[in-house]
Amino acid sequence: MNTIYIYIFVFFVLGTIMGSFYNVVGYRLPKRMSIVYPGSHCPKCNKKLIFMELIPIVSYIIQLGKCKQCQTKIPVFYPIFEFITGSLFAISYAIFGLTPELLIALTFSSVIIIMVISDINYMIIPDELLLFGFITLAVFRFLNQGAALSIIVDSIIPFVILLLIKMFGDYIFKKESLGGGDIKLMLVFGIVLGWQLTIFSIFLASFIALPISLIILKIYKTNIIPFGPFLGFSALLIFFSKLDISWLLNIIM
Repeated sequence: MNTIYIYIFVFFVLGTIMGSFYNVVGYRLPKRMSIVYPGSHCPKCNKKLIFMELIPIVSYIIQLGKCKQCQTKIPVFYPIFEFITGSLFAISYAIFGLTPELLIALTFSSVIIIMVISDINYMIIPDELLLFGFITLAVFRFLNQGAALSIIVDSIIPFVILLLIKMFGDYIFKKESLGGGDIKLMLVFGIVLGWQLTIFSIFLASFIALPISLIILKIYKTNIIPFGPFLGFSALLIFFSKLDISWLLNIIM
């Protein structure tokens, strides 16, 4: 078997393990709960989960998506996010290999996964997560590329632009149009994507979110949906596709 496929499989498995942990972080961090204590347990009957019940994806399938003790259904988003995280880790290795960029890819993917889990559950993007992502990614980029001023510019410009969009939206709709977490997320995106592609990710996320929002409005009669998942998907799509801003501008113009 080709070595590269073995590494891809290893990173996928590692990603599913981390995805299981990210489910916990995304659930507990917004509630100011410890991400370590208590250990994993059924929220219904408080049964402490044993090793066989903690194997990512596999345990969900074996248990038919239910707690072994109380038979309460386990939300399907748990194995879904384990699979997504595993896939992102595998893709990160396949694209970047064992290079410094791999650390950026894994960290960026991890921050976005936790952000999406938190935003879907509570419509909150924790400041602690954003601070961790900002500092860690800034350090990685500085060690890899240097240019501290460029890092600051790439973070501040999209942050200010989305803040202005929020202020305009709040004025037009007479209510909060964007959450503060979405705006602060631009600080993290800017470090990884650069300010031009980060701005593009905002418009791409809006383009994707519009039809989905209309569908949700028609079915559930609400237009309140988290924007973070759309921003995260757009950012990862741009990041992994390695879009070049000059090529993108030539296509647009």
